[in-house]
Amino acid sequence: MTENMIEVSIPGHKVLRLTHLVIDYHGTLACDGLLLPGVASTLEGLLDRMELHVMTADIFGKAQSQMLGIPHHFEKLDPDNQATAKRDYVKALGSESTVCIGNGRNDRMMLAEAALGIVVVQEEGAAVEAIEQADMNCTDAVGALKLLTNTRRLMATLRS
Repeated sequence: MTENMIEVSIPGHKVLRLTHLVIDYHGTLACDGLLLPGVASTLEGLLDRMELHVMTADIFGKAQSQMLGIPHHFEKLDPDNQATAKRDYVKALGSESTVCIGNGRNDRMMLAEAALGIVVVQEEGAAVEAIEQADMNCTDAVGALKLLTNTRRLMATLRS
């Protein structure tokens, strides 16, 4: 996929060197199993700089077909112990170089583990535990993804 990265120095906080983007599918990239408008094109704008990893239990059975044509690693999760599985996946990639985006209670551990954790609060809502573990929140997936293409937005929100 890519050897590039997104690097951003956040004043008074830390320097982020991000090479992996790990995203929950349902409630984050999709609603009721269908990819949200604008998500595919925004993801494609990141793929020359980061590797995309999509994690899901795929409760609607549509995730793989909805992601066709978007280069990514697809991880279908067992319905049990999803929070631990997601956290362990991030650790294996390298927490210090991973940004995670999610909304569910099962995303809380990966959001806490990542160098940058972003929670999205969309139509399906977001679990309080996920919000508490994230570094920041966004009102939609496209906005969260655009933080990675316009890193000054990250600096503005996370600086000390």
